Amino acid sequence: MQITSKLPKSEITIFTVMSALATKHKAINLGQGFPDFDCDEGLRNLVAKYLNDAKNQYCPMPGLFDLRKAISDKIQLTAGQSINPNEEICVTAGATQALFTAITAFVHPGEEVIILEPAYDSYIPSIQLAGGIPRGYQMVYPDYAIDWNEIENMVNEKTRMIIINTPHNPTGTILNKTDLEALENIVADKDIIVLSDEVYEHLIYDGATHQSVIRFPKLYQQSLAVFSFGKTFHSTGWKMGYAVGPKHLMDEFKNVHQWNVFCVNSFTQYALAEHLQTPANYTTLPAFFEQKRDFLTNSLKDTPLIPKLSQGTFFQLFNYAALSDMEDGEFAKYLTREIGVAAIPLTPFYSKPTGDKVIRLCFAKKEETLAVAAERLTKLG
Repeated sequence: MQITSKLPKSEITIFTVMSALATKHKAINLGQGFPDFDCDEGLRNLVAKYLNDAKNQYCPMPGLFDLRKAISDKIQLTAGQSINPNEEICVTAGATQALFTAITAFVHPGEEVIILEPAYDSYIPSIQLAGGIPRGYQMVYPDYAIDWNEIENMVNEKTRMIIINTPHNPTGTILNKTDLEALENIVADKDIIVLSDEVYEHLIYDGATHQSVIRFPKLYQQSLAVFSFGKTFHSTGWKMGYAVGPKHLMDEFKNVHQWNVFCVNSFTQYALAEHLQTPANYTTLPAFFEQKRDFLTNSLKDTPLIPKLSQGTFFQLFNYAALSDMEDGEFAKYLTREIGVAAIPLTPFYSKPTGDKVIRLCFAKKEETLAVAAERLTKLG
């Protein structure tokens, strides 16, 4: 049988490659983006409670109403906006499924999608599967700033979507109010949808406020925002997320969602709905992760690795130019083999290499894990 791949240039993800290398060399894995600590015991108990309470059958297609209502209440609390739980929210099998659903629902063959690189690695394959054409705008070290005039110049009659990500993986940067206002002006009165990847919404530091597209009523009417319970509640393996958007966009999103997964596992939705009733379960996260960020940064202060202080996410970038001329992929493999710490290079997040000497480390780890990793990394200097 002859098979023609729809993704002929697709390769094994850098996360799989580096995690396998970390296992082979018994390295501490600061590359893979998940915690090495468990989720809240209270949340685990709620999952067990509803599993044992026979909540094991299909939920409504857009998600359990109690969970959608809890999400709506959370948005009212954090963003000050009223979201209709019946019409504007859909619970998904993780954020990546929500992103894929949004792209395939709205992008047609030959249409263009502007992405901000470095970009999460699922964007481009999803665009290509929809028949779309990805167009990358390169953000570069050290500030990864966006020139919105350049973005505006990239827009043409074929532009169907602009994908943003804030807080941003892998750079740890955030978009501010001025950024969102500039984007709002660019897409105004155009048939362009903004897909806003906001999975790290609660992991934002130094007293900053998360600037969601939901906060900008005019922009929101052209936007879909995607969120992750896995990132928020240290439970990435559950693959639980949700999408939020105005009814006219969410209707089409759900039209594709129903033929994709239809609905998401039930007992976890009941548990999350109850867990969200206590805002402290998510409002305390900035302080929790900021402490871990600062611990890792301070532990590496005497090494030649130069940090770019993370403004959000649970990732931090380090420049290694003072140590080596190796390209970032080779340097990351060197760290794993010779130093015993796995990192992620930034090149795989770009469609074209920048030559920046930068790696990404994950600080969503136990303090003892970060301490041992830092001790090994001090061998660099």
